Amino acid sequence: MKVDGTIVHRLPYPSPNPQVKLTEIVYWSCGFRVKGLLAEPRKEGKYEGILYLRGGIQNIGMVRSARIAQFATQGFVVFAPYYRGNRGGEGRDEFAGEDRFDATNGVEVLRQFISVNRIHLFAFSRGGIMALWTAVLRSDITSVVTWSGVSDMVLTYEEREDMRRMMKRVIGGNPTNVPEAYELRQPLKHVSAIDAKILIIHGRKDGNVGIEHALRLEKALIDGNKNYETWYFKDYTHYFPSKTNRQTVRDLTDWMKRQGE
Repeated sequence: MKVDGTIVHRLPYPSPNPQVKLTEIVYWSCGFRVKGLLAEPRKEGKYEGILYLRGGIQNIGMVRSARIAQFATQGFVVFAPYYRGNRGGEGRDEFAGEDRFDATNGVEVLRQFISVNRIHLFAFSRGGIMALWTAVLRSDITSVVTWSGVSDMVLTYEEREDMRRMMKRVIGGNPTNVPEAYELRQPLKHVSAIDAKILIIHGRKDGNVGIEHALRLEKALIDGNKNYETWYFKDYTHYFPSKTNRQTVRDLTDWMKRQGE
């Protein structure tokens, strides 16, 4: 029986940071062998977990070893699914369709490497919608951080003309002729099921994932009487300056550690 979250294979992966051990993981998700990258601090300790949910699709926005190692150095075990159909994994990347379960099942992978019952979700860009679904579908998430995160798939289609061809190919059409396929991917109507505290980080000049995604998520959380916080940056785009980016990582991981205390 192929139990979701069961690890099939582990392979040592070159680490850019001597303080962090990296391992490429193959795990079962809905009958597919899916891959992801695990980062563990080498120093002994009791670490909380972060499920790192990447942006993009296929090679665009792929998990970077240096990035998840950066999060691990803040005192976390980090697991970043590539999502199905990527880097030799089975299945097909569905852009927040059935591949959302690669994220929810990734929590089961992460649990096998931590001794503290605290799991956080970190999401960037497309990962935002994956994180929201994970928090909707699981009740064991401590906190969610969505940074420049997508919250509305129809809005993405509307604002990103350069992505429409890909979205029609992957999703099966546009929001007019296959509305049910887009509705299937929409998490905002379901945020009432989220128990975790949510932090929204967004640049107001973001041209890749517009600030409207953050505002719609915020409205849904208000309507659902949910606990959330926002960090909006008026001068920043989708990608923050390096120095600010590093400080924001430190700040958001500190924020994670304070949740549920």
